[in-house]
Amino acid sequence: MANDNETVNVYLVAAGQFHDIDFARLEILKLLAEDDRIRTRVAANYHDLEAIDAADFLITYTCNLVPEHAEQEALRDFVEGGKRWFALHGTNSILKFLPDGGGVDCPEIAPVLMQTLGTQFIAHPPIQPFQVEITDPEHELVSGIESFETDDELYLSRIHGDLHLLLHAHYTGQADGFVEGQWTDEEPRPLYYINHVGSGEVLYLNLGHCRGHYDMQPMIPFYPQIERGSWQHEQFYELLRRGIRYCADAALASNRA
Repeated sequence: MANDNETVNVYLVAAGQFHDIDFARLEILKLLAEDDRIRTRVAANYHDLEAIDAADFLITYTCNLVPEHAEQEALRDFVEGGKRWFALHGTNSILKFLPDGGGVDCPEIAPVLMQTLGTQFIAHPPIQPFQVEITDPEHELVSGIESFETDDELYLSRIHGDLHLLLHAHYTGQADGFVEGQWTDEEPRPLYYINHVGSGEVLYLNLGHCRGHYDMQPMIPFYPQIERGSWQHEQFYELLRRGIRYCADAALASNRA
């Protein structure tokens, strides 16, 4: 049905563990508010499938927030039917802390979700500076953006499907604390990509770690550092702005058709 008001209805899910979700949610809402076409509904889970289905596009910033199986199928159908999902940072994470110092496992128990997203987080090395490389400099989502250095969580992921890479990094070595801790292959590590699902797309930008003093409770009552990762760089905000605009423009084009 045509949208006579030329508005774009966005569903934002911002929730999860071990990150400063309040900070990320606020920053994303500020960016969404820059486009006066956008109207945003905010949630802390994927339970309201009717509201998600009614949205023009979905944007998520989560960590260790695993949709129920029926929700995973609904999310796949949402994209497969021609819509876009802008997934950020830990949306593809499933974390299980093993007892007795056994490390962090990332069990592969949500295949529908991960195949829709195109990757599953498995590990990351300690936060340290690394170079963000431009994989497809001609694509509108990254064109004109130069390679830049950031200190973020460099995601080491299991890849599902044929991804259209936009940004990547290189890393071989240890990911201490994770069950799969050795990464010796020299394949590029996806940082930003498009995963085509049916007639829709998932945009996945896995930069954007953030953590405050109280985000590791109850394991750590007071976390000493404030971590802002790529949120400290204007290039990251430009990537977010472009991703939002890309999704909004596609939604309006579809609504007019």
